[in-house]
Amino acid sequence: MILKKLNGEQFIALITNGAKNLRANYEEVDNLNVFPVPDGDTGTNMSRTIEGGVHAVENMNEKSIGVVGKELSKGTLMSARGNSGVILSQIFRGICKGLSGKDEVNAKELGEAYKMGVKQAYGAVVTPVEGTILTVFREATEVACKKITNESTINEFYEIHLKQALKTLKNTKELLPVLKEADVIDSGGCGYVYIVKGIVKYLDGEKIEAELSKPEETKEEGAPVDFDAFTSDDVLQFGYCTEFILRLQKSKVDIDLFDVQEIIDVLNGDDIKGDSIVALKDEDVIKVHVHTKEPGIVLHKMRKYGEFLTTKIENMALQHNENMSEEEREEQKMEHKKYAVVAVAQGKGIVEQFKAFGVDYVVSGNQTMNPSTEDFIKAFKKLDADNIIVFPNNKNIIMAAEQAAKLYKGSNVVVVKCVSIPQCYSALTMLDFSSDDLTIIMGNFNEAIRHVISGEITIAIRSTKVQGVSIRKGDHIGILNGKMSLSTPFKNKVVAELLKKIPDIDDKEVLTIIYGDGVSEEEKAKNLAAIQSKFPFLEIGAIDGGQAVYKYLIAVE
Repeated sequence: MILKKLNGEQFIALITNGAKNLRANYEEVDNLNVFPVPDGDTGTNMSRTIEGGVHAVENMNEKSIGVVGKELSKGTLMSARGNSGVILSQIFRGICKGLSGKDEVNAKELGEAYKMGVKQAYGAVVTPVEGTILTVFREATEVACKKITNESTINEFYEIHLKQALKTLKNTKELLPVLKEADVIDSGGCGYVYIVKGIVKYLDGEKIEAELSKPEETKEEGAPVDFDAFTSDDVLQFGYCTEFILRLQKSKVDIDLFDVQEIIDVLNGDDIKGDSIVALKDEDVIKVHVHTKEPGIVLHKMRKYGEFLTTKIENMALQHNENMSEEEREEQKMEHKKYAVVAVAQGKGIVEQFKAFGVDYVVSGNQTMNPSTEDFIKAFKKLDADNIIVFPNNKNIIMAAEQAAKLYKGSNVVVVKCVSIPQCYSALTMLDFSSDDLTIIMGNFNEAIRHVISGEITIAIRSTKVQGVSIRKGDHIGILNGKMSLSTPFKNKVVAELLKKIPDIDDKEVLTIIYGDGVSEEEKAKNLAAIQSKFPFLEIGAIDGGQAVYKYLIAVE
């Protein structure tokens, strides 16, 4: 198929084939992990991110590429997970901005949209690192845009783009020393190349046969209503879950200058008293979620700004009884708080400990299961708080948390740059809101994180060399504050051996060990004996965390 111009239907087909090609190869991308630990997740994250975009547009019967682009951008943005997934969502956000207002584009116009993708992606990263997906996408776009002309086809644009992407991907080893040492190419760049390969395959007449992940489950529209959930004797307690999509009208507001905060202020007003407010602006469309006892006033006031595309009002008493677990019902009943805490964790013991420390909501996730932007927003909506403090607990989750914080307008959301469970454990011991000063509260958290040494122990899945440590497949490997520090075949004293790598260990006082899933009592006892023998001055605390992947998590203070 030779395309001189690309419309919305064709764009959907190209992106879908790209997503399917990544889905067919995501495990290979997952395995391109610098550290040889069984937690590679880049392919999974990128696949789920682009599939969220595909699910948003797959049933559209729309030829305008600008209209399709809007929905694709929203889908990838909300489904984004992991650093590479968030960057991928920003790439598509920029591309789709460049397609806005167009019914179809030629190769030159497509190239200009891709340039906007470069600008958007680089702008979304505080410190862009070359040798990553950013470099692969940028160089492929730059070369393609230089070589195409007004006579070029869409096919030629993508063929040139892919050729350079492959070349740059191979060169990522030379750009990042850590990749060269581990002898792997960048995983995020590789994931992006698989998407472009899928696009080129479609243009060459090859449709990829791969089953995409299912979209996030939502409550089925038209499901039977439990009329007994709210009877003639009941008093309205929870109010109405009110959702709508509003299209701003030029006759009513200046769309370009309109600030969605104005709508949030109205919803917070005395006559509406809304809570769990989410208000997102995408060009001339506003999407709103609010809990209120006065939905009629909400709808009346919103027409000051535009006209409704969709509305939904549901008595929340029904939500409290239909298809909800006891835990979910309790979450819906959370009382208003000035400060609430959200933490990412996995493992029954860790979750229980975090809640005991005062965490209000635990987002399920870990190194191999990064939560999406939407997962965080759902968590924020469950809380009724002026300020929400988020502990991502993994460097690969921070960007999704920060993206969610920017999108959510119902509370002031701040993200703690916490990259491990041990760091979070230490910070939560400082959980104290008595100062009623967010700057002081955050300062205490950051100070606690700065003083803790975080350790992780797992089993190597391949032989390699990382950060000067030679590793054999099957060895127990230890990581200290994100740096590979140890590889040993001796599982029964691995914790003690890792502690020996800590500078000035004699000055430390407290060791907390969090045992992972499947660690035997015998192994626990032998490791504990080795620690007590070599470091008798340490006060030792132990938790059965139940986490996957990492046999031991340790915090040393």
